[in-house]
Amino acid sequence: MKETGLAARLKIPPLRKTRVKPNLEMADPDDGTVFAAEPQTGISHAWRALRHRNFRLFFGGQTISLIGTWMTRVATSWLVYRLTGSALLLGTVSFCGQIPTFLLAPFAGVIVDRLDRRQVLIWTQAVSMVQSLLLAGLTLSGHITVPWILALSVAQGIVNAFDMPGRQSFMIQMVEDRADLSNGIAINSSMVNVARLIGPSLAGLVIAATGEGWCFLIDGVSYIAVIASLVAMRLRPQATRSAVTSALTELREGWTYVSGFVPIRTILLLFAVVSLMGMPFVVLMPIFAAKVLHGGPHTLGFLMGAMGVGALISALSLAARKSVRGLIGIIPIAALVFGAGLIGFGLARSQWLSMLMVLIAGMGMMQGMAASNTIIQTLVSEQMRGRVMSYYTMAFVGMAPFGSLLAGAMAHRLGAPITVMLNGSAVLLAALWFLTQLPRVRRLVRPIYEEMGILPGTRNIPQ
Repeated sequence: MKETGLAARLKIPPLRKTRVKPNLEMADPDDGTVFAAEPQTGISHAWRALRHRNFRLFFGGQTISLIGTWMTRVATSWLVYRLTGSALLLGTVSFCGQIPTFLLAPFAGVIVDRLDRRQVLIWTQAVSMVQSLLLAGLTLSGHITVPWILALSVAQGIVNAFDMPGRQSFMIQMVEDRADLSNGIAINSSMVNVARLIGPSLAGLVIAATGEGWCFLIDGVSYIAVIASLVAMRLRPQATRSAVTSALTELREGWTYVSGFVPIRTILLLFAVVSLMGMPFVVLMPIFAAKVLHGGPHTLGFLMGAMGVGALISALSLAARKSVRGLIGIIPIAALVFGAGLIGFGLARSQWLSMLMVLIAGMGMMQGMAASNTIIQTLVSEQMRGRVMSYYTMAFVGMAPFGSLLAGAMAHRLGAPITVMLNGSAVLLAALWFLTQLPRVRRLVRPIYEEMGILPGTRNIPQ
């Protein structure tokens, strides 16, 4: 098929039509190609990606590992606040843990596109395990200090710069049928939020009973599960790309692709703002738990758990969807819900009302993240997948360190509640901007969806 228009200017390869099972197909009368149609409904429909053995392995191993990861996140925040009592240092530690991802993610995307993605993930998980065990040893032995926490946070940020684009790009290998890809992403989000629900609550109990060090130890051991699942996978051989051009050239190609392709660029711009202004409210959770709600680590666990419940509800609702149709319109609505939840959280002064507002914020945050991930994974060409997902990582995670630092400084001067309300207002404004761009985005995405058979078009409607 000859390239025309936007695809030709950006050198976006023609989209290949997806072949799916007979009960999902629609025949093209010209060449017999099968297009994806509306999947069947039913209880199993929401979990159809789990029919892929490799994805089932990943789901089990990663769920265990992520529970440990969330335990470490909560324990680290509580440890820093217990040692220093400083909102500014809470933001600084988060900044140090995430700034390497911002700086390295684009280069990591180039490397991920060149290497075997499973091997990349095995190494990142192994190094993360060592980092957590070091943190556990220092804490349990009484030698932990803020400089140690900062150094180990930087190390984990470097690992995450490679792990996140690698994990996102690996999804297409675990879920081989592209018709199941959006469901796999939704189930993956559900997995993250089950862990977000269990991990913080468990961390609150463990910290109250024994201390932060045992949370770090549990996290370190939990990495064994995901490493074992990666090793046990049976994957089709994937051709790794040789370095025929320099890394800087490929980096520039990735940037040209992302910045020139309006739908992806618009989505990433919105969530760069959401990540910068909205998501750092998590960093301030210990302050809300201790000073606003006058609680302890168990209160922090309840707040984080409530956010996990809201995010899980959103993820499950996305898993039940039949296709990616309509997801673009969900993105600004999700941002509006997220911003409103943040403002409500800043105003709340009781634990139950705070938990309700955090639940609403979690729903909006996850709905937007999962919907945008699904759309980007659907639109991106395979040879650019690692680099595009590295910019996705940069927008969602890489902006967070600046937001954490900003939120910590604002909370130091204005207080945590006012900070969260101002940040929620910024998220609302970003959502309104996206609404103004929505007609153009839909107009550009429609022919791509028609080519893939997601929407009916002139090429795939029988005459």
